[in-house]
Amino acid sequence: MNKNTLVLGASLKPNRYSNYAIQRLIANKFKVVAFGLKKGDVSGVQIDDTLLPYKDLHTVTLYLNPKRQSAYYDYIVSLKPERVIFNPGTENPEFYKILKENNIPFEAACTLVLLSTNQY
Repeated sequence: MNKNTLVLGASLKPNRYSNYAIQRLIANKFKVVAFGLKKGDVSGVQIDDTLLPYKDLHTVTLYLNPKRQSAYYDYIVSLKPERVIFNPGTENPEFYKILKENNIPFEAACTLVLLSTNQY
């Protein structure tokens, strides 16, 4: 199965987990798109600074704290991903409820751990 992934909250800073997640996803042969506040390139993935209507997404992996997520609720739901991953520090019961109402599965997990244990 091809698990096309959107990294939401992507950073150009190499010491950020979102940056490392992009690198690990690419190393594991996943197709990756990314959205962040600044345009740039991480491991050949262009970080977009405008919200695009990505198609055929399997996973949205979040790297935004809960307060910043609310601006993206409708956008994420509109993408109709097969799952949303809430990485450590991004857990958000309010958004869990919205995802449940829209039949979008989610999990509180770490993308990096899922990749390293072949559970992604």
